[in-house]
Amino acid sequence: MKHYKIAVIPGDGIGPEVIQEGVKILNTIAEHDSSFHFEFSYFPWGCEYYAKHGVMMDKDGMEILKEFDAIFLGAVGYPGVPDHISLWDLLLKIRKGFDQYVNIRPIKLLKGAPHILIGVNREDIDMLFIRENTEGEYAGAGDWLFEGQENEVVLQNAVFSRKGTERIIRYAFEVAKKEGKTLTSISKANALNYSMVFWDQVFEQVSKDYPEVKTASYLVDAAAMLMVKDPKRFEVVVTSNLFGDILTDLGAALAGGIGLAAGANVNPERKYPSMFEPIHGSAPDIAGKGLANPLATIWSASQIMDFLGHENYGSLIIEAIERILVEGKSLTPDMGGTATTEEVGTLVAEQIKALIGSRLTS
Repeated sequence: MKHYKIAVIPGDGIGPEVIQEGVKILNTIAEHDSSFHFEFSYFPWGCEYYAKHGVMMDKDGMEILKEFDAIFLGAVGYPGVPDHISLWDLLLKIRKGFDQYVNIRPIKLLKGAPHILIGVNREDIDMLFIRENTEGEYAGAGDWLFEGQENEVVLQNAVFSRKGTERIIRYAFEVAKKEGKTLTSISKANALNYSMVFWDQVFEQVSKDYPEVKTASYLVDAAAMLMVKDPKRFEVVVTSNLFGDILTDLGAALAGGIGLAAGANVNPERKYPSMFEPIHGSAPDIAGKGLANPLATIWSASQIMDFLGHENYGSLIIEAIERILVEGKSLTPDMGGTATTEEVGTLVAEQIKALIGSRLTS
């Protein structure tokens, strides 16, 4: 029997509520498959922890986390703690420290999910964004000169290394090749005459190793427009840290809302654990009220199953989500329903049990 050690960081606001439902889904699957089981270890890190202890995580937190197979994160952010502290001292610290250089965000309009684009078929919204996750505009390089003076100057430097740029582009080509899909690169070389010109050159160079993959390249502003007007042209997409961050939020709106948006931070070499999370915020205004939508977290649980090599269960979780979306009777208020966070998670678990049962008897 395989033994998977999962570090759980529930985080702030609605984080503990939604992560509980994600853990429920993973346990439901493990109960029906004797070949593996999960061991969950919980860590109280986040903004509320910072308010009490002055740090977002324990000093030896990274040493503790590196012993796990994966990290399951709820949400981080709370009033009174500046966003740059919550981001840099926990989320980015983990991404960079564990070299989670691949960020994977599926943008797929599931059956039953809200469809906001007129004249676009549901099946046309099916993109996989692969975002560089450790450098670029989020490298943290820069300076603050003459602070508070008339000649105050702030420098924010984007960092694009040959290693970092090539490995994310090559990873995207491998995915596109495996899935038989097109690969689109998104940059802004007309204005960013060093970083994005370099990005485009590396993309062109790597493409020569993958003649079977059809490619396209768009400026980020044009890409944003085309994601709305003609989303079917995007299948696998590779882009930089900042552009990927912005465009995947746009994608979330196209694919049913932020309550259905999941993300994976992956170290492909598996030297370190990878981290899985819903990409919505901590929403402290509704924390503790049972109003939070757990479906993004449950989708993140499906990404954990994929990462661990159980893709059959990853797809089964998505199918279970689609079933309750199509039924439409038990959804949280953000999706027009009256169900609680726990009720939605329990219903998905019941659908998973039913799907497993039907496949065992078929």
